[in-house]
Amino acid sequence: MNKKADQLMIFSRSVLAVFAFVCWACLQNAGFAGNWLFVSLLQEKAIVTFERDVDSGQIIRRGRTECPAEPAIMSAASDGELLFVSLRSTGQLASCQIEASTGALKLLSIVDGGEDPAYLQTDRTGQYLFTAYYAANKVTVHRVHTNGRLSSVPLQTVSTAARAHGIAVDTKNRSVFVPHTGANRIYHFQFDSQRGQLTAAEPPFLTTPDPHHPRHVMLHPSDRWAYTSDEAGDSISVYEVDSTKATLQLRQTVSSIPVDFDGSKNSTARCEITPDGRFIYVANRGHDSIAGFAIDQNTGMVTSLGQFPTEPTPRSFTISADGRHLYAAGQTSGRLVVYRIGETGILEDVGRFESGPVSWSALCVDTAD
Repeated sequence: MNKKADQLMIFSRSVLAVFAFVCWACLQNAGFAGNWLFVSLLQEKAIVTFERDVDSGQIIRRGRTECPAEPAIMSAASDGELLFVSLRSTGQLASCQIEASTGALKLLSIVDGGEDPAYLQTDRTGQYLFTAYYAANKVTVHRVHTNGRLSSVPLQTVSTAARAHGIAVDTKNRSVFVPHTGANRIYHFQFDSQRGQLTAAEPPFLTTPDPHHPRHVMLHPSDRWAYTSDEAGDSISVYEVDSTKATLQLRQTVSSIPVDFDGSKNSTARCEITPDGRFIYVANRGHDSIAGFAIDQNTGMVTSLGQFPTEPTPRSFTISADGRHLYAAGQTSGRLVVYRIGETGILEDVGRFESGPVSWSALCVDTAD
């Protein structure tokens, strides 16, 4: 009897162990999250998918998607289900579905936009896609249908000025700002999310000091301040936001390069702010570095943290949603640098990886089933 009881107990424990393992596996698969890094390769007309390790920041190449034209800047829906891509060589916009478990891309739609779409971003509801055009000198609003397809024609086209290059939307989905490198302006818009329409604010734009030429713009999570990378000024500028009027007022400008570096050999590119709003970074093309700045949470003003070496020509970089890592693409070298963002905002180089020529845009996207 004792032998049979022992056998029964061993069997019961085995069943329970198997059951526990199955339950654990189900829990792991339920709501499975994928952490991806997409890199557009302009020359090869492809987008490479890397999987990110959220703890170490290390990446592993998982796939490649061929594109019908040169993919440039990318943007993702807030839920991580859709990827939007500008096809700069054809003036088109594409929407793709992101497979949550593999990071694979499925093309959903391609529509005409305009000459040289330099930047795109959805509104806060994900129902509309804003696009700024570097050569067509305009801004468009396309509808994003529930199936992920873009409207075949824009709901609105707004003529602006030379070289529209960036877009920022406030958290209330009411204010939109569009910097222009050629016109040396930042356009102010109020947005009606019910109709998908932009309306010029008063004044309709802010003329920035020479030689700023604002390229990209980021809003602080509080919506109190905006920040631009100044392409010709080798600097970052801080603006106070009037959320009622949807306008900006310049408050501070700080150099993004060391005092002993020849500014004529440099131009800034992307700027990104950490999700907690404590730090902002600017890419230096020429000095080949990422400049870091700490943000005063009371005033919005910035203090330089120095410059951190990158691969040659860092046109684009991206920050993970948890704010722990920054990924910078070297346009010239075809390599990526992975940095850990320290508690004080200092960047620590934790690895370099092959991405491919010409690495134009990098974007972190987190997905969930």
